[in-house]
Amino acid sequence: MAEPKIKYDRQLRIWGEQGQAALEKASICLLSCGPTGSETLKNLVLGGVGSITVIDGSQVEEGDLGNNFMLDESSLGQSKAKCVCAFLQELNDAVKARFVEESPEALIETNPSFFSQFTLVIATQLVEASVVKLDKICREANVMLISARSYGLTGLVRISLKEHAVIESKPDHFLDDLRLNNPWPELKSFAESIDLNSTDPVVHKHTPYVVILVKMAEEWANSHGGSLPSSREEQKEFKDRLKTKMIAVDEDNYKEAIDASFKIFASRGISSGLHQIINDSSAEVDSTSSDFWVMVAALKEFIANEGGGEAPLEGSIPDMTSSTEYYVNLQKIYQAKAETDFLAVEQRVRTILKRIGREPGAIPKANIKLFCKNTRKLTVCRYRPIEEEFNSPVLSMLQRYLTDEDYSIAAGFYILLRAVDRFTANYNRFPGLFDGEMDEDISRLKTIAIWWGGTPCGGCFYWRDRITRSDQAHYKTIYSNVWDFHLQWHRSKISVVGIIIMD
Repeated sequence: MAEPKIKYDRQLRIWGEQGQAALEKASICLLSCGPTGSETLKNLVLGGVGSITVIDGSQVEEGDLGNNFMLDESSLGQSKAKCVCAFLQELNDAVKARFVEESPEALIETNPSFFSQFTLVIATQLVEASVVKLDKICREANVMLISARSYGLTGLVRISLKEHAVIESKPDHFLDDLRLNNPWPELKSFAESIDLNSTDPVVHKHTPYVVILVKMAEEWANSHGGSLPSSREEQKEFKDRLKTKMIAVDEDNYKEAIDASFKIFASRGISSGLHQIINDSSAEVDSTSSDFWVMVAALKEFIANEGGGEAPLEGSIPDMTSSTEYYVNLQKIYQAKAETDFLAVEQRVRTILKRIGREPGAIPKANIKLFCKNTRKLTVCRYRPIEEEFNSPVLSMLQRYLTDEDYSIAAGFYILLRAVDRFTANYNRFPGLFDGEMDEDISRLKTIAIWWGGTPCGGCFYWRDRITRSDQAHYKTIYSNVWDFHLQWHRSKISVVGIIIMD
């Protein structure tokens, strides 16, 4: 068997060793192994998840062969959970796999404590009532729930848990943590040791742009009462000053300085998002607090003390035009500052752990270092209970999405799929099942969608009362095309097989 680092090399480059370690420790439960659930679990198994448990009480029928490639003719009449589990086990023998031949709905009703053993529960194609009950069970056990509903080419995925704290959020776009507008003493000292007016063309064109900007920013602040460029005119003037320092047209380091000058104009201190996290009520920690919030409490103390209003430095620098000597020295300065900040945060973490009655070494050093490296990118996600979403939709948000050109179609589908679930709960069947009732089912779906998107109390049909004349055509398009689209696809699910994976 291949070594994990070799076997999972490509994905390690995406989410790193910490992400892979979390994946390998995860225990996943799948409810209903139809095409949606089976495909989801396949991707997790290939990624190297720790263990999987497949829950399904049905037998393989002919209709399953055309929409689930994990089943073949030899599977007919056998346990669907057993067949899918066997296929998944073949994909990755390092994953522990087991199955339970029982109806997911029955298991939710009779053995709710069963789900507390898992890291993640994936529920597919469950009816509304079962999803609501399962969500309550998982929240009580602090287990993440992902509920997926698919209808042909349309579907929705809902994540539900009380709180999900993310350290490595990996945003698409994020500024390098260089502190050019607030350099610490060692960086200032290094910059001061370099003469920007050097007549040596080799030295002049290989001075890192970090040094150029630090020195030029200090020069500007000295002549402007300690303030950095803020207005558009001042920013333009600052860039012009950079241009006057160039002694040749091929000085890429000065071009880089001009391009990166906006980093000088950025506000000092922490972002509003990080400010919100460190002032969250959960940052007032006790013995029951998670490791994440203990580290946040330590971060808050660091920012107010050693950090001087700044978060711990990340410690890395981007590629830039520079001599090897200057670049290596600059790199060492950033790494040393990051290490100093980390040690300060670590000490505060140990002190807080002791204060709340936990072992001072309870949080590994590697975890604290990872936290310090990503403090500017921390994210905390909190999710409403599914029952609350079903019964108390946020009307203002739905209205905003429905009238937004970029999101209106997705919002229409969302309401449609919620209406289909409510229709199924009310009539104990899917809409469009019988040709003779097609028109009546479309009318029922529209009524349910309007009721669901409004307030049931007092019979107030929110959408009908709120949409403007200019919106009428838009809603009509959604309510005709989207409903018909769904119903026609639902009718075709029996005949369209072997081409599209659908439940």
